[in-house]
Amino acid sequence: MNLQTLQTIVLLVPPILLALSFHEYMHGWVANKLGDPTAERNGRLTMNPLAHLDPFGTLMIFLVHFGWAKPVPVNPINFENPKQDLTFVSIAGPLANMFLALLSGILLRIVGSGLFNFLPINFLRPFYQMIVLSLQINIALAFFNLLPLPPLDGSKILFGLLPDEYDHIAVWLRQYGGFILMGLILFGYLTNVSIIGGFLRPFINFFSRLFGGI
Repeated sequence: MNLQTLQTIVLLVPPILLALSFHEYMHGWVANKLGDPTAERNGRLTMNPLAHLDPFGTLMIFLVHFGWAKPVPVNPINFENPKQDLTFVSIAGPLANMFLALLSGILLRIVGSGLFNFLPINFLRPFYQMIVLSLQINIALAFFNLLPLPPLDGSKILFGLLPDEYDHIAVWLRQYGGFILMGLILFGYLTNVSIIGGFLRPFINFFSRLFGGI
């Protein structure tokens, strides 16, 4: 491992921990607001990364640049309208990442304007790089999690929107969606032809320009 790779890993860690923790925290916060205290009872209504990290999902972020955390436990029985409320809980995570991406973009524009040029260049340059990584990581996590494949949030959003007569689609996805997701990830890792990366790239490019001007 060369020095540049080590520096990139060091710069990746803070935005990844923040992105994953805030994503899962917002799932729990919205669930709690809608009447389900399960996340709070299980110690998951926190920004502490140790409560949320999934070792394999976090490793995937470093290896293939997208991944996941441990899903926050939710009990739909506690919701007044389980199908609708679970959809709200599910979409809260990707929205949280887009909020962090927006904040990263704003900060990136401020730093790029030269407002902080009085700071030493050996601090300012890696700080700028870390903000760029934060912007891109959060956009990638948001749209990766919107894929309609279990256990990702997009599958729960899809299940909440599907009319009852299409429940067989939800049953099929619950049975095979996880295998499809892992197959796509492994295919990209082994062949360097990432289908998921190809899906994410236009969103990363568009919102990076929109939020951060890069």
